[in-house]
Amino acid sequence: MIVIGLTGGIGSGKTTVASFFEELGVSIYIADVEAKLLMNRSKVIRRKLITLFGEEAYTKKGLNKPFIASKIFNDKTYLEKMNAIVHPKVASHFKRWMKKQKSDYVIKEAAIIFEQGKEDEYDYIITVTAHIDERIKRVMKRDDKTKSKIEAVIKNQMSDKEKTEKSHFVIVNNDLEHTQKQVLKIHEFILQKIKKSKN
Repeated sequence: MIVIGLTGGIGSGKTTVASFFEELGVSIYIADVEAKLLMNRSKVIRRKLITLFGEEAYTKKGLNKPFIASKIFNDKTYLEKMNAIVHPKVASHFKRWMKKQKSDYVIKEAAIIFEQGKEDEYDYIITVTAHIDERIKRVMKRDDKTKSKIEAVIKNQMSDKEKTEKSHFVIVNNDLEHTQKQVLKIHEFILQKIKKSKN
């Protein structure tokens, strides 16, 4: 099974691009969404996160996101330790999920493919980019965050330039119609590659 990595900075529109691929019949795995579900569902993750952050890591409703976010904000090593707990579980969940898929190829949307040095796990990698002002506007609307907070997140992320240089494909997501055309072009290219490999 061909595995495509879909990545990009905050507000670039990864999920929008993923939905366009989904419309073409491609199975999509959103790593961030699955990670959040596993953090609430997995007893092993729960136990380890309580050991790491303390009892306040969970409330009766589940994962205490504001509490964990504040701990990470004040000490970045917490993020690395949390990722070391959660990411291996997400990776094994993805492998199980992939076995059930019927599409010609699958897409795994993950924000930090390059940052984690995971590029070898994919046959191709697509990076989604967008104008910085557009990205800030989208996140402000979506997450109710201040401009300065979003700018700080962007500053902490790997630059678009670095990501695009390491990618097989780049989708510039400033205009939805144009984005859809770029998705279709990549989709057709991958299908051709699969067809050739079968001959």
